[in-house]
Amino acid sequence: MDVVVLGLGVGGEEVAGRLAAAGLSVVGVERRLVGGECPYYACVPTKMMVRAADLLAEARRVDGMAGHADVRPDWTPVAHRIRAEATDNWNDQVAVDRLVGKGARFVRGDGRLVGPKRVAVTPADGSGERVYDAGTAVVLGAGTDPAAPPVPGLADTPYWTNRQAVEVTELPASLLILGGGPIGCEFAQIFARFGVRVTVLEAADRLLPGEEPESSALVAQALSDDGVEVRAGAKVEHVTYDWRGFTARTSAGELTGGRLLVATGRRTSLDALGIGAAGLDPASRLLPVDDHMRATDGLYAVGDVTEHGGYTHMAMYQADIAVRDILGEGGFTADYRAVPRVTFTDPEIGGVGLTEAQAHAAGLDVRVGTADLAASARGWIHKAGNAGLIKLVADHDRGVLVGATSAGPCGGEVLAALTLAVHAEVPLDRLASMITAYPTFHRTIPTALAALG
Repeated sequence: MDVVVLGLGVGGEEVAGRLAAAGLSVVGVERRLVGGECPYYACVPTKMMVRAADLLAEARRVDGMAGHADVRPDWTPVAHRIRAEATDNWNDQVAVDRLVGKGARFVRGDGRLVGPKRVAVTPADGSGERVYDAGTAVVLGAGTDPAAPPVPGLADTPYWTNRQAVEVTELPASLLILGGGPIGCEFAQIFARFGVRVTVLEAADRLLPGEEPESSALVAQALSDDGVEVRAGAKVEHVTYDWRGFTARTSAGELTGGRLLVATGRRTSLDALGIGAAGLDPASRLLPVDDHMRATDGLYAVGDVTEHGGYTHMAMYQADIAVRDILGEGGFTADYRAVPRVTFTDPEIGGVGLTEAQAHAAGLDVRVGTADLAASARGWIHKAGNAGLIKLVADHDRGVLVGATSAGPCGGEVLAALTLAVHAEVPLDRLASMITAYPTFHRTIPTALAALG
């Protein structure tokens, strides 16, 4: 056996498939669904939900611009699309067949390292433990699980994670959401637009605390406009559940909801993967890797288990690097200066590189330029639903962008130009001389550049 891939999330599946297709002897081990969180519980089904919720919002914007629309939400087609088009009713046979068709062997079960290049697997079919020796490498692509905070009483309740929220066929009348990060904000807006009374509890002093404050303010206003109650700076002290639903006792009083969604981050158990057998610290929360994705000699890791994980596009990026390194093909190595991220609320919040606060913390001579999307020609034409901004963070000494935010309609798409600018370190004067099409949302970028001074 050449390679054992332990965990077939997005990155692990890519590694196993490509290495097998290249002629290596590969075993892929996965205890749940091949493909991981993204196609079954995250990116794909949730963006179907976002699309449906945004259609409702757009229909409600018809009045005053294009006539009148009578909007009646119905969750049934959304739940059907998730099952029929996205998840195959949470069956991964298509993914398994795709992997095996490339030449890999697949074992469904639990696996753990028992040596630097040795993996013990307990198959789900009860056939008994098998041990695989990898002549070339072991690749960890095990992903993460939803994490719940240590709130007294919470563990004793039937709370939702993103998985139950995606599987729902009948919406509750009311919903409490713990966590105002990207997942919490997306679900809050989705369910509110379908008529659910939603309250978001965020321990930090604002929503999306990892993004720019301007983005937080935009999303807070958008959620409020959709009827969501936002409680920022609210620490949850205790949770109970009874026949009436959930009660969360917070520093700002008691709040109730028919259901409770926990969206407070992700976790992995590196100890359960046996990393200690490879000479690594089993107490580590995430796995450090070099720019070739090597954790140690012969042990690679990709995706959420690494210090740079958290996004499907990151897992695919790292998988490509690991595959080329294992095959000895060379090429580019990991560069994390321009990692794009998008929160798919309405408005979309796209960010890349450093925020203004992070740039100051890094000791840079920071210059900031901001432009209002609504004040642009496209924003004026778009009118309803045109809230947004472009914010640029520049290193004045080097004359390049080190971060940027694109918030608004198609915010994630407009972000592409800014990601390229940060990644390629395009000089600011070169960016300022670029011709941008009129009237587009990305034409706001030159206005923000001019504001850098």
